[in-house]
Amino acid sequence: MNKRLILLLLLTFLAPVQAAQAARLIIIANPSVVNPPTLSLKDVAAIYLLRVTIWPDGSRIVPVNREVGSTERTDFTAMVLHQDFESLAAYWNEMHFQGKLPPVVQESEPAMLAFVRSVPGAIGYISENTPAIGVTVLAHVP
Repeated sequence: MNKRLILLLLLTFLAPVQAAQAARLIIIANPSVVNPPTLSLKDVAAIYLLRVTIWPDGSRIVPVNREVGSTERTDFTAMVLHQDFESLAAYWNEMHFQGKLPPVVQESEPAMLAFVRSVPGAIGYISENTPAIGVTVLAHVP
């Protein structure tokens, strides 16, 4: 079976039914991001799709995702990237042939916070109900 088809089937199977009302998300960054820029959701999408890979100070951006199937990941994919899991999987298959890998994945909000807090240049997202302790808030996703 074609690897792309397998990946698409896997992502489709793992994708939850989207909730009637999406949770609000907060875009967070490592405190090392000096003079954090004001980011639009379009800017955040460019970072997560690896179209922008360097912060204004020249340091490397390290985007971090939640696991496939999490509410936060589903909401982020829909509201920020404006894609569904199938089209995003196709995008990453294409990027793989250019030598680019998708963002790192963290399995929980505490893991996301710990990773972003400890890795210079990291950017991630958490639900608004999670305290953004030890990180810089860059944007809010309505």
